[in-house]
Amino acid sequence: MEGLRNVSSHCSISDMDDYDLSRLLDKPRLNIKRERSFDERSLSELSIGLARAGLDNLDSSYSPGGRSGFDTPVSSTRNSFEPHPMVAEAWDALRRSLVFFRNQPVGTIAAYDHASEEVLNYDQVFVRDFVPSALAFLMNGEPEIVKNFLLKTLQLQGWEKRIDRFKLGEGAMPASFKVLHDPIRKTDTIHADFGESAIGRVAPVDSGFWWIILLRAYTKSTGDLSLAETTDCQKGIKLILTLCLSEGFDTFPTLLCADGCSMIDRRMGIYGYPIEIQALFFMALRCACALLKPDTEGKEFIDRISKRLHALSYHMRGYFWLDFQQLNDIYRYKTEEYSHTAVNKFNVIPDSIPDWVFDFMPTRGGYFIGNVSPARMDFRWFALGNCIAILSSLATPEQSIAIMDLIEARWEELVGEMPLKIVYPAIDSHEWRIVTGCDPKNTRWSYHNGGSWPVLLWMLTAACIKTGRPQIARKTIELAESRLLKDSWPEYYDGKLGRYIGKQARKYQTWSISGYLVAKMMLEDPSHLGMISLEEDKQMKPVIRRSSSWTC
Repeated sequence: MEGLRNVSSHCSISDMDDYDLSRLLDKPRLNIKRERSFDERSLSELSIGLARAGLDNLDSSYSPGGRSGFDTPVSSTRNSFEPHPMVAEAWDALRRSLVFFRNQPVGTIAAYDHASEEVLNYDQVFVRDFVPSALAFLMNGEPEIVKNFLLKTLQLQGWEKRIDRFKLGEGAMPASFKVLHDPIRKTDTIHADFGESAIGRVAPVDSGFWWIILLRAYTKSTGDLSLAETTDCQKGIKLILTLCLSEGFDTFPTLLCADGCSMIDRRMGIYGYPIEIQALFFMALRCACALLKPDTEGKEFIDRISKRLHALSYHMRGYFWLDFQQLNDIYRYKTEEYSHTAVNKFNVIPDSIPDWVFDFMPTRGGYFIGNVSPARMDFRWFALGNCIAILSSLATPEQSIAIMDLIEARWEELVGEMPLKIVYPAIDSHEWRIVTGCDPKNTRWSYHNGGSWPVLLWMLTAACIKTGRPQIARKTIELAESRLLKDSWPEYYDGKLGRYIGKQARKYQTWSISGYLVAKMMLEDPSHLGMISLEEDKQMKPVIRRSSSWTC
């Protein structure tokens, strides 16, 4: 990256002369009038869905403009009704988590829990954790911190990244970074972690995808194209794309990943082709397509993206999708088939279907399963992957409705007393020992193994609004409001119903706070949905049947 040094991920940038984030820009910022959060097409389609639920008058809805006062969120001042008392408390807590580098806010720490004796890495700015914080600030008319974060992480991408003697790909984004203040020398330094300090030493595959998605959200919210069009941002997007679009031995368009490479950052049996990564990959590709300048190199990337999107949507909508009919078909599969006419293309053994899924699957409803690879289907429900599938339009309109039908039909299992189950069901006993390696943190119905994560509230709310089900979002927000503030904003909840504060959950977890704020603001003003939602690409025709060879 031009003007950026290649240094070890442990090196600092303290010796740079009065570093200013704005120097990464190669153009002056354009003074563009703030645009709506979504285009006319998405407005009309969103209005149809929301009108059924009584949310009309979207034509007059804009993303909130102007900078709020320190304590008063813009979102609460625009409404005639009294905001929930939690909102002001949440904003205060969110602002306490701000991290500054040379007097400029560059992110929010993962948790602000002074009661915890072990800080570990919860005092760092995580790329994935900052996303809901960024959305909250964008919705509140405070885009500068988001811009600073995007530029700072873009600079970190340019660092040389090594784990032991192995050099990571140039486009890899950090999992997190930490700002160190020296009060004596009055200097600030940054240390970044690209996976070399993480549990299991796994690089975060999702960081680059979230960065592209957030850049698009910033552009959509502010109407400011100048940031995305800088040489550095264009190069950063292309470096990420180069990593994930490179050709190899894969026979599938999905991305092959290690365990622990995403929000589920510990061993949980998601190695292979996890739904979370595939959905984020799909969304990032679509966002990148909109952000890339159509110059010679940009058009080449756009063509590669288009081909990959078509193959990926076909693969995911066909092979990862599970509903009552498809479950019955898999149950009747024959095995050991050979040739291109095989019905059971992945040679999945019907006896490997877990018993729970037969009772879990309603007659109406469906979802994208956790993983599909040779001789293996992970039938578990993963909330993030399915919500992102709706928001990115990886799911067809019919599949999106089916996912919401499933959530309503299996409310106790997936929502319970605290939204939302990150994974369902939990694994235990012998399976837990084999899959997690006896992980004491991921015991059944805890943490990543069936724990309930309040941060997922914002994704579920966005999915509800997009599918015309705001009443589901309202109900889940009310559930969260009954506990979150009283419990000091825990990271996660334990138990089958999410009734208990997680046994190792941090208090004042930032993305629990910001996730609530984003959900609340989107429900108040559904026009915010345009920041994080993509309409269906009409060129990618929905897959009704897998192919003629899948028809018995």
